[in-house]
Amino acid sequence: MQSPRSFPLVRLISVWKKLALYKTGVDAARAVLVGVDTGREDFADSMAELSLLADSAGSIPAASVIARKGKTDPALFIGSGKANELKRVMEEQGAELAIFNHPLSPTQQRNLERHIGFHVMDRTGLILDIFSQRAQSHIGKTQVELAQVRYRMSRLVRAWSHLERQRGGIGVRGGPGETQMELDRRMLATKAKRLENELEKLQRQQRTQRRSRNRRDVFSVSLVGYTNAGKSTLFNALTKAGTYAADQLFATLDTTSRRVHLEGVGSIVVSDTVGFIRDLPHQLVEAFRATLDETIHADLILHVIDACSPVAREQKVEVEAVLEEIGADDIPRIEVMNKIDQMPQTFTRGAVLERDGEGIPSQVFLSAKTGLGLDLLRSALAECSQMTDRIRVEHNRAKKQLAPDEFLEPLPERPETSEFNPIAKRSYFSNDA
Repeated sequence: MQSPRSFPLVRLISVWKKLALYKTGVDAARAVLVGVDTGREDFADSMAELSLLADSAGSIPAASVIARKGKTDPALFIGSGKANELKRVMEEQGAELAIFNHPLSPTQQRNLERHIGFHVMDRTGLILDIFSQRAQSHIGKTQVELAQVRYRMSRLVRAWSHLERQRGGIGVRGGPGETQMELDRRMLATKAKRLENELEKLQRQQRTQRRSRNRRDVFSVSLVGYTNAGKSTLFNALTKAGTYAADQLFATLDTTSRRVHLEGVGSIVVSDTVGFIRDLPHQLVEAFRATLDETIHADLILHVIDACSPVAREQKVEVEAVLEEIGADDIPRIEVMNKIDQMPQTFTRGAVLERDGEGIPSQVFLSAKTGLGLDLLRSALAECSQMTDRIRVEHNRAKKQLAPDEFLEPLPERPETSEFNPIAKRSYFSNDA
């Protein structure tokens, strides 16, 4: 018999992997997906996306329940009849979780859980769960935690009996007559304030780094796009960074920046950001503005689009809407039509660089996975970088030629990060809606 010391390391690793896989299979919750079809054309695509989100979160989509109605029920969202059907389906499938493809009010979530006797999660909570699993950097984890705290605060609506008990007595935690729910809300509000202050500090550090880069006149490029469009794969192909890339939603959350050398131009900075998705909850956009700062202050945006997706047009509209919301809609951009290798019969011309009416690069058709068309993208980046350099020279020349009194009128620039404050100053009140 071998002693523990002589047990081969390879065997230990193998056993550990098997145990990890076994544990994952046991712990993965079976889920029933729920959607309300109000007549939207993209409903089927949205439900397919919900299935991918559930899979990304570690759940197993077992079945789906679809309700067709013009308006939702204020108490149970899907009505009592569909709620009974949902309960029956969950019992038949051995499911533990119902995932709704819509945001639920705290009251609706509470009523549904009481009615069906199972845990209920809405689309916002599901995305938050994925974000909490994927965030790696300090600023990413802080942003996710802040969004989760704000979400939990909205859920304190006397959902559980322990939140209704009084805690009395002078000197006792909470003071005389204060309910457990009020105590929990106050603790969450304190935590939210601490996270806001911490996030502001991290943003100041980001602004310092960005100012240093701007003083060196480094051309900055930001990759944006719908989640799973291939941003991280393109980022790795351009920078050789080796960041995590996978065929799943929200594979990466943290912004990563790397220098890229372009022949005849020198070094530029390319940043990979979090992917967007349809119906992205507003509080997530707000919390993640610190991550999206690289996009707000970029010289050029590469909008990566999955050219093979049947809903590429709709995904493009969703990304454009988020860019407008964060104040980045006026930044020059190039559309990168990615994954053309997956549909050679459609993209018969292969890699192509398209230009607009003024001759400026506007679209590049390529495959980040195979490298097809990367040379065209590099040439487009070099061209845009040189154009930006000429704009900077003309801007500085015009500034030097201004009369002294004209210096009182500052030249227009994009607002500093403080004007796009990701942490809105807010007060926390009771929310029984």
